[in-house]
Amino acid sequence: MPMMPARVKYRKMQRGSRKGLATRGNTVAFGEYGLQALERCWMDTKQIEAARVAITRYMKRRGKVWIRIFPDKSYTKKPLEVRMGTGKGGVESWVAVVRPALVLFEVDGVTEAIAREGMRLAADKLPIRTKFISRHAIS
Repeated sequence: MPMMPARVKYRKMQRGSRKGLATRGNTVAFGEYGLQALERCWMDTKQIEAARVAITRYMKRRGKVWIRIFPDKSYTKKPLEVRMGTGKGGVESWVAVVRPALVLFEVDGVTEAIAREGMRLAADKLPIRTKFISRHAIS
């Protein structure tokens, strides 16, 4: 089941702004190691889930994983071969707005080598460049 809000007040949202840096959620808060975004994007539920599966599979049920982003923004799409006008399209999927410096995933309870490789596998599933960061060492 894809990640999506249980309830929203209005299902159809405007695009909004993606400019600027992440001012919240830009430090490692829960675990020891994190994966930080270096670019901006709308990250889809499927991309988040693919990255989560990559991390947990590599860690083999050791340690703990935190997903720091949640797809709470809907985006709409009109069907193929439909004329212009006649309103906004239906909700296609849900996305998380990702700005540079946002921490996407965190892990704890594993060695740095395992965490680094797990995050690399997850980063390969994502549409943006990322950076491996540690709570203590500035990398």
